[in-house]
Amino acid sequence: MSGPKLTPADVRAAADRLPRVRLAHLPTPLEELPRFAAKLGGGVRVFVKRDDCTGLVLGGNKARHNEFLFGDALASGCDLFVWGALVQSNNCRTTAATCAKLGIECRLYLSKAHQKTEPQGNLLIDYLVGAHVEFTDAKIGPELNALLASKADEFRRAGRKPYFWDPPRVVPQAAVSYTVCMAEIAEQLSALGVKPSAFYVSSAGATGAGVALGKALLGFECPARLICPMPWPWHIPTRTAEDANAAAERMGLPHRLAVSDVDADESYIAPGYGLPSPAGQEAMHLLASTEAILTDHIYTAKALAALVADVRAGKYPPGSSVVFIHTGGVPAIFAEPEKVLPGM
Repeated sequence: MSGPKLTPADVRAAADRLPRVRLAHLPTPLEELPRFAAKLGGGVRVFVKRDDCTGLVLGGNKARHNEFLFGDALASGCDLFVWGALVQSNNCRTTAATCAKLGIECRLYLSKAHQKTEPQGNLLIDYLVGAHVEFTDAKIGPELNALLASKADEFRRAGRKPYFWDPPRVVPQAAVSYTVCMAEIAEQLSALGVKPSAFYVSSAGATGAGVALGKALLGFECPARLICPMPWPWHIPTRTAEDANAAAERMGLPHRLAVSDVDADESYIAPGYGLPSPAGQEAMHLLASTEAILTDHIYTAKALAALVADVRAGKYPPGSSVVFIHTGGVPAIFAEPEKVLPGM
């Protein structure tokens, strides 16, 4: 990584150069998890950054993203959001909620894939906040992105000003928000006198790019483990570094990440995107039963499983501390109870 170490105040000042709409409940708490850590053994302290508590209909990382995405959208005069992902998308749920809060029309194009279309979980909230929902067989990734671009063109020809899921524009913009999150964590850890040995977060996109960049900006020497919940048809560390560097450029900062600066782990995706894993289910049940904190079953649970596995394997010495960045996603568990509690 190139560039000087910054303070949390420096990071905030750089982020404030971008248009922003204040939406999230910030800063989110940083809590220690003593009963959970005791169950893992090894004498490692575990902390959780509660970004499941950001507000906007049940929280999550996208509330942070949307502060900068909607700032960009409003600055460009947009009057319509054209968005999409899977049926149980946390991204779409939070985007629809932000549209409702700001009085902007929201059009969602949701890929059915292997998820049900009954109004439950995130989809139920999409309807409640007034989003216009259409289902599609387009696969999430380049195919769905092309559909969204096409729909945005249709609205543009009809005289509208759509803001749509255009990755080169929106991913670096959203990544800026997680440099701010890392600045919060830096201040909270400093107040506790804690030096972290690792960060864990579920991401293969904007959140991970922001965490990796924020770690570098603030001079954290420990790894930021980006536990990928999905595969993409590109090299994730390369794309993450590119998005982080684009975010730094937008912030007016000289810092740049190399691909080697990105710790992206795709080994926890199995048995597939959107499908729970036994290790993830064990981790989410352990956290719920010891600390009364819920994760979702296909994103944050898999990142938590990576933390559990590393601590149990003795990767960190006794007395060290690790931080789990909880990116939310809880509404999805109510849409798929049979996957959350198999056999019941």
